[in-house]
Amino acid sequence: MGGFSKSRLGRVADLLAGSVERGETAEVVALLSRGGETHLETAGGAEPDTIFRIASMSKPVAAVAALILVEECALRLDDPVDEFLPELASRRVLTRVDGPLDDTVPAERPITLRDLLTFQLGIGFGQGMFGPPGSVPFMDALSALRGGMPQPAAVAEPDEWMRRLGELPLAYQPGTRWLYNTGSDILGVLIARVTGQPFGDFLHERIFEPLGMTDTGFWVPPDAISRLPPQYTRDDSGAMVVYDPPDGQWAAPPAFPSGAGGLVSTAPDYFAFASMLMRGGSHRGVRILSRPSVTLMTSDQLPASVKAVSGLAPGDFDAMGWGYGVSVVTRRTQVYHCAGTYGWTGGLGTSWANDPAENLTLILLTQHAFTSHLGPVLLGDFSTTAYQALDD
Repeated sequence: MGGFSKSRLGRVADLLAGSVERGETAEVVALLSRGGETHLETAGGAEPDTIFRIASMSKPVAAVAALILVEECALRLDDPVDEFLPELASRRVLTRVDGPLDDTVPAERPITLRDLLTFQLGIGFGQGMFGPPGSVPFMDALSALRGGMPQPAAVAEPDEWMRRLGELPLAYQPGTRWLYNTGSDILGVLIARVTGQPFGDFLHERIFEPLGMTDTGFWVPPDAISRLPPQYTRDDSGAMVVYDPPDGQWAAPPAFPSGAGGLVSTAPDYFAFASMLMRGGSHRGVRILSRPSVTLMTSDQLPASVKAVSGLAPGDFDAMGWGYGVSVVTRRTQVYHCAGTYGWTGGLGTSWANDPAENLTLILLTQHAFTSHLGPVLLGDFSTTAYQALDD
């Protein structure tokens, strides 16, 4: 399969530059790779090795870490996690999601590793759970444990965090809803307890170092802090404001290494991770996972009954499924992303997709937080422009 049309690749650079000039984003790096041909474009003063807070693009990394332990038979997909996470044993479940926290019934079954990976554990957030403070007590309590946007300095250390989480009921029975986010944070605690080493150390030893991901981790050391620009968001007036400065929350090791949203990385680093998955679990002679594990991780794992009542908003699963830490395109609805494309976005302004049908990897990294779970116009325009640059 061919690479890219050089005459059309220039449109990607123009797109990024225009977005910066209009004030839609700040620093931005885009990577496109197909058939061994890789292109990297920058704008807004970013460099190829600029470090980004990748937020929910941490979730696929946590999933890979868990599957490494499954392959070693240290964990099993359908075993209850109670042995290592006793805080999740003997759960109670709300009788209604917006009801008082003590109005519960017993859980019908234990929580399994598969539940954590597919976000069907009964803890997390989704449509119908949002409202003014006090209207959904479960969400108030869950948000107190870990707020909306990633905040490494505001989360308790893992054992204390699990203790507090264990005091909450489940919002829904295990296996009945896809509820976002919390499963990946629990994975980090589970992996640390199974291996007897901090979650971040396991990631470095088993994923980052073997793949040469030297700039990926839960914090940025002093000798690299100059490559971490400010993180921006928008205030109520729409003005761009600093959410996190370079010497802010990612400038020191966090108490809680968040598998749901705590990592920083660069475009080349994350491309090594994406390439490993695209190549069936190995990259440059280093094998991280078996091909069957990658296939399982990147296949839609949600039953139709779960999709029908799940999502962050109505219609989210009309053309999308969920594997282990990644979304999976189930039906092509745009000029980009064939069915079978998998990947995920990070709410602080990042996105990644592997399209096996086109042998294509796309990575877009910005320092500007999304204002919608669907991402900004730039994200769709980047994908559209990239697919028009394919050379068949």
